[in-house]
Amino acid sequence: MLKQRAGATEAELFLDAHPEIAAVDMLLPDMNGILRGKQLARDYLGKLYNSDGVRMPGSIYLLDSTGQNVTAYAYGTRDGDPDYLCHAVPGTLACVPWSKRPAAQVLASMYENDGAPFFADPRHVLAAVVGRLAELRLKPVVAIEYEFYLLDGEAAARGEIRPAKPTTPAYPTRQTNVGGMEDLADFEPVLADIHVACEAQSLPAETVVSEYAAGQFEINLHYCADALTACDQAILLERCIKQVARKHGIVATFMAKPFAEQAGSGLHVHVSLLDEAGRNVFGGPLDKRIKRPVSETMRHAIGGLIAAMPESMALFAPNANSYRRLRPGTYAPTRANWGGNNRTVSIRLPGHDDASARIEHRVAGADANPYLVTAAVLAGIHHGITHRLEPPPPVVGDAYAQEAPEMPVRWSRALDVFQQGRIIRSYLGDRYADAFATARRFECDNYHYQIQPLDYQWYLRNA
Repeated sequence: MLKQRAGATEAELFLDAHPEIAAVDMLLPDMNGILRGKQLARDYLGKLYNSDGVRMPGSIYLLDSTGQNVTAYAYGTRDGDPDYLCHAVPGTLACVPWSKRPAAQVLASMYENDGAPFFADPRHVLAAVVGRLAELRLKPVVAIEYEFYLLDGEAAARGEIRPAKPTTPAYPTRQTNVGGMEDLADFEPVLADIHVACEAQSLPAETVVSEYAAGQFEINLHYCADALTACDQAILLERCIKQVARKHGIVATFMAKPFAEQAGSGLHVHVSLLDEAGRNVFGGPLDKRIKRPVSETMRHAIGGLIAAMPESMALFAPNANSYRRLRPGTYAPTRANWGGNNRTVSIRLPGHDDASARIEHRVAGADANPYLVTAAVLAGIHHGITHRLEPPPPVVGDAYAQEAPEMPVRWSRALDVFQQGRIIRSYLGDRYADAFATARRFECDNYHYQIQPLDYQWYLRNA
């Protein structure tokens, strides 16, 4: 706890409590969920907390995945790449235990010179959707789960991608061992340091589990009654995992599908809705088909999510590799459906009573931007509730073996559906939707024209 001092800002209190801090990383999450920004000297931190702000070009939110300007639209070089004001996100200033010198980090958001939210900041996009639910006097409670791989750092430096070797003496596994406690023991030093770093940064990481492939793990964050805070914690958790792994000589990746024949990594969003009295409006009568409580409001929310899912796919799967994950039979959803305690569906209802009734949205990859994913999920929920949409019957059993509307599982097609859609666009706003589509199409086209090694393997001799 920072000791209170009358009239002191969060920055002043923090620097008083940490005289050793030499620099602070200012972090801005772009549309791809990549943290960009700049490093601030200790004495410069206060500008983030006053009216001066710290200036950065607005195009930093609109880059492609490689960090290049998107020449297809009028942001960046074509508009002169103007600066805007960045201000700190309260409550996110914290020490970074992985740094070689005493340092800290803080999330920031961007604003116009008149104080209006900058349109391309994903935090503001999400805040606008949360505001739509607030108009219904509903507050979303959100929890996010991340899957990721730990990779061999020495091999990665040589351009070879393979699971990390255990950081404790052990025979390395190369097979699936889901839930294996030995796998956790293999990486106990790095996982322990991740938990220490999370505690130092007030990131509520609850559990870690060995997932469906060698070197793959999942960490769950505790639910949060503020959707923006939940996403702040998620993107900071991702950075925490990557930086702690780096300190151990390991590469942590949130790439959706790093290995063709092994499980992909997802970003799962759990959502419930509270009314003004704090009651979970998703709780209701037992649906005997799936043995889960389902209120009328929850049914309509699911109906909206099903309706919005195809045009949301471009947000859930934002790059070329994202679509490698979306294959039948891999616990990665390919159809718009729902069910109870069933991991083969897109929308799972894990809660067993009124208090725990919630939606688990399982479509997004771990490479997606958590703010935009959550914005799309909450938009679908709002759309369904306000239009009283009824969902199709729930799935019981293997969802891959049952008919349901197919989602666009190829990048170019997903972008077509996103651009033609009207549901998600009405929540993101035309300006942001157009910018997102243009940037993602620019990257999609550039990726398409690259010659891949597989082209030579399949076609060089036989064409």
